[in-house]
Amino acid sequence: MSDPRDSFDTVSDRWERGRVLGLAPDAAAAKAAGGVAAAASWSGTGCDDGAVWGECRGSGATPYRTCADLAEPAFHCTCPSRKFPCKHALALLLLWSEGAVGPGPRPGWAAEWMERRRDRGRAAPAAPAAPAARARDPKTAERRERRVEDGLADLDRWLRDQVAHGLAQAEKASYRLWDDAARRLVDAQAAGLSGPVRGLASVPRRPGWPGRLLEEYAMLRLLVRAYQRRGELPPELRDTVRARIGFTVAQEEVLSAGERVRDRWTVTGSRDSAQDQLTTRRVWLRGRRTARPALVLSFAAPGAASGGRLDASLAVGTEVDAELAFYPGAQPLRALVADRYGPAEEGTPEGTGIGGFLAEHAAALARDPWLDGWPATLAAVRLGRDEGGDLYAVDGSGDALPLRLTDPWRLLAVAGGGPVTLSGEWGAGGLRPLTAWQADEGPVVL
Repeated sequence: MSDPRDSFDTVSDRWERGRVLGLAPDAAAAKAAGGVAAAASWSGTGCDDGAVWGECRGSGATPYRTCADLAEPAFHCTCPSRKFPCKHALALLLLWSEGAVGPGPRPGWAAEWMERRRDRGRAAPAAPAAPAARARDPKTAERRERRVEDGLADLDRWLRDQVAHGLAQAEKASYRLWDDAARRLVDAQAAGLSGPVRGLASVPRRPGWPGRLLEEYAMLRLLVRAYQRRGELPPELRDTVRARIGFTVAQEEVLSAGERVRDRWTVTGSRDSAQDQLTTRRVWLRGRRTARPALVLSFAAPGAASGGRLDASLAVGTEVDAELAFYPGAQPLRALVADRYGPAEEGTPEGTGIGGFLAEHAAALARDPWLDGWPATLAAVRLGRDEGGDLYAVDGSGDALPLRLTDPWRLLAVAGGGPVTLSGEWGAGGLRPLTAWQADEGPVVL
């Protein structure tokens, strides 16, 4: 007689530890998961070919019920954490990956959650081959254009006043100086500029701030002037300017008319950030054949992250055969996953030297001068410090990039003095590391 467990997965089919930790929204969640991934903390665990489940003892009288749908993947947990996936979901998957969760029938609560997910999938109508964008009212669009023009004219006057009155006042200015200007932009329906304007408040607190603040003022005025003269711009640059101002493009329009690129996309990094009552997940990918970068965004309102609105299907350290649809622009970077061809697999990205990365970034900046972040995947870099003690990534040619880290110890422990593949976001303050790979080991979320 055959063993009924033969229909369930085997340990060899389970994910590696690195793939599980690649799902972590940040290093803190990955570390916390390690502390919960003890069999003594769990009861009622089980798995089959589509899900893993269990109950974790918490601080309250009722254990947290946790379940993971392995197909997407997707997660459910009754804990109050706003991180997605939470430490309990990660810990459960760690136990499963190590073979500490045995197969069995789904309990009622896990089966009910999985069925609700399947029902939502069946209820969702299939997307048409060429979805049509919703028709826009020309009068409404015209009114918004006028409001944006008035708002940018006001911003232009504000910028000139800041320079005319001298930069020294910014060092003692209250946050209200920047917040009032940002609020006026929101009222003018140019909300895309409100975040950068609010961000100016932190510049006077940094070393060498006068030059940096003047540079930020100049880039904002360049954007204002570009919008005012948008009729003279090439179509791709005009799309970039409108996106920076805050004009959005519907997903249906991107899927139907956006540039499509099929490749094997390696997920190199992920970062969650909260601003203006919204959590944003930024997932970076790099094409193995095209060496092209891509950014996939997902969003969640407060308290919704645990409900599964943030996309967890692109795990760091995996590679997926997919076709991406890119948003229009002079330097297309943001994309949607249009089609997938098969499940995700473990994958380590192919990095470049620092010189090659800087050349790539310079070319992108020439196409879009308002880029505020660019993905880096550096191969075989070691960590070093300058005379002031600041940490750098150094490649075999001796080229170096400054690293922007609040806590360097995790990265130092991973590197152990040896070479690593390092991915992160390059910006004005240096490289913010997101993920590191050492030799043939899995990814470590930083």
